[in-house]
Amino acid sequence: MFHKALLPLLASVAAIASVDARFPSKAELHAKQAEAAARIRANMPRATGSGVKNITFSDPRASQFYVDGTTIPDVDFDVGPSWSGLIPISSDPNETRKLFFWFFPPGPQGSLDDLIFWTNGGPGCSSLEGLLQENGPFQWSLGQARPTQNEFSWTNLSSILFLEQPVGTGFSVGKPNVKNENDVAAQIVGFFQQFLDIFKELQGKNLYLTGESYAGMYVPYLANYIYEHPTDLNLTLNGFWVSDPVLGWDVVQEQIPAVDFVHKYEGVFSFNQTFLAHLDSVAEKCNYTGYVAKHVTFPPKGLLPLPGKSTEFDHGCDVWDAIFDAALLVNPAFNIYRIFDTWPILWDVLGFPGSFPQQQSPIYFDRADVKKAIHAPANVSWAECSDVDVFPRGDASLPPAFTVLPNAIEKSKRSVIVHGLADFILIAEGTRIVIQNMTWNGKQGFHTPIKNDSFVVEGMGAMGNTHTERGLTYYEVSLSGHMVPQFSPKAAFQIMSYLMGFRDTP
Repeated sequence: MFHKALLPLLASVAAIASVDARFPSKAELHAKQAEAAARIRANMPRATGSGVKNITFSDPRASQFYVDGTTIPDVDFDVGPSWSGLIPISSDPNETRKLFFWFFPPGPQGSLDDLIFWTNGGPGCSSLEGLLQENGPFQWSLGQARPTQNEFSWTNLSSILFLEQPVGTGFSVGKPNVKNENDVAAQIVGFFQQFLDIFKELQGKNLYLTGESYAGMYVPYLANYIYEHPTDLNLTLNGFWVSDPVLGWDVVQEQIPAVDFVHKYEGVFSFNQTFLAHLDSVAEKCNYTGYVAKHVTFPPKGLLPLPGKSTEFDHGCDVWDAIFDAALLVNPAFNIYRIFDTWPILWDVLGFPGSFPQQQSPIYFDRADVKKAIHAPANVSWAECSDVDVFPRGDASLPPAFTVLPNAIEKSKRSVIVHGLADFILIAEGTRIVIQNMTWNGKQGFHTPIKNDSFVVEGMGAMGNTHTERGLTYYEVSLSGHMVPQFSPKAAFQIMSYLMGFRDTP
């Protein structure tokens, strides 16, 4: 028997033992991490330095665009051959409007039959961000001290063309004059015509249009334009991707779901109860409360109404900006593109790691040696998002869900809409509203509910939700912010593989 006086001591010993049991050794931690990394990399094409599919261009003009993959500044490995520079948007010898491109051939596992087109959004934000921090063959992402090979590069699927557009974006030159999305599409097609005249070996490829954010406007209008002008390009458009896209009204994609989003992530926002009650009161007054439960049904009961009279927000109903302002009080590093970010803000080689630009000079693509290596104009000051108004009088086009998006879906073999669930600048629940209010292939919205945990990423498990009906596949990606290929690269790679027909299931 033991004396009762020993009970406190035994309890303390037991507590210490139990605490120790919760702390694995560093070796055990590293082994678990290595095992997890191996699962993620399983069945992935391997990045192999400069290894690329054999691709040459016979036109002598192509040589002036050639980029030696061993000479890209600060990149200490061979990226492989690529081609970049300025090409005019028309055959007019006096054309002054030129778009900057960077083209990469497929890696050893990639397809020679396909061509991916990628554009970022803004409007006026450079697609070189997508190249360097999302789906290009080398990456220099937030917090990285130096560039590395991107094992999730889309060049492991096919060749990829990054284009800075419209005129006024990035290195692209000329006087912006587009009035709407059809103007933008016509200029991109004009560029493509000149591009394919030089790089003739790319004619006849299967084309996939991809982009994020404001590319939710660009891509559907461009797809529709190509489908409606089938003889303009010697390419076969098979499908498109838009991620975290502008598809509908601001009030739908930002305001209606904003307070519900805060409640979903209350531990991240860390608002006090008084402010939460205030948000709930405003949401109730503005008809945001219960909107999703009442109107976002499967199938829809009819056209989904606006919560008020404005396509942005009625007076006193701007909860999105109120949330953003309050979030910055709690967390000065709050990032509308990925809500999990905290202080300190990571360094970004492009000078724009989140909600706030960093003061650094020069940023990578504005360096003279970088411009020289990629045939960029030396006299153009590059910024991730241009100060130039690429739509001098605004974009007169309506959101694509009301206009061209249905036609683009109907004419594509496959089409995907992707949304990161940790994105606050555009909220996934708002994209659901847009989809349920859109009619394509003769029916409105999805008729079967989107199942939770239905998006399974190989080696990672359930990473969100997905649903397919009538040629459209919708994805919601857990943990990802606004830039899905950056924040969830394997999920993005799997989605792109599905779009291109390399996978039978989403």
